Amino acid sequence: SLFEGKFKAVHVNSNEYLLHLSAYVNLNNRAHHTEDKENQIRSRSSWAEFTSNNPLTRLCKTEIVLEQFDTNEDYKVFAENALKSIIQRKKTLAEIDNYLLE
Repeated sequence: SLFEGKFKAVHVNSNEYLLHLSAYVNLNNRAHHTEDKENQIRSRSSWAEFTSNNPLTRLCKTEIVLEQFDTNEDYKVFAENALKSIIQRKKTLAEIDNYLLE
């Protein structure tokens, strides 16, 4: 489905948006995981590249994001908090849509 139809391209116009987008992309599948969540996240995203201290395992250019944090653990905490915020925002929007449809 990746190459089917049109895709939505959005210009990343701020550093704040870049950081939140990074968190969203890296943790996008988290809500769909079952028991072994950490391994599934690693296999479906670049999460391990952003949270690992081993630069030899990196395929992505993570520096633009990671250089803004003191440690990879700081990025991990930021990303997980950003994910909570994203999920809450989506729930709120869904509730508003349901209210408007009623």
